[in-house]
Amino acid sequence: MSTPKTIFSPASGIGPFDRSQSERQLALEYLAEAWNSAEDDGLEPASLAHASLFAALATFVKLHGDEATADLVAQLPDRIRNGEYNLERILQ
Repeated sequence: MSTPKTIFSPASGIGPFDRSQSERQLALEYLAEAWNSAEDDGLEPASLAHASLFAALATFVKLHGDEATADLVAQLPDRIRNGEYNLERILQ
């Protein structure tokens, strides 16, 4: 599957996942394609982001439970501050 550059494509050209996580990369490409289609249909990126977060968190709760999901979310501030979700950062 070939997906054009999207908000999910790092500026450095290095993917957010290594080769051992190819299923996650493929899933991200599917999501990028759906995201692009939704934007083409006029949906705002902020609305897409909120819906995506809700769907992701609801799925984590279903699969892993409330407590494990809360623990995961509690780690997010530090991970965000460390640049793990910054698509403009350059990985070395």
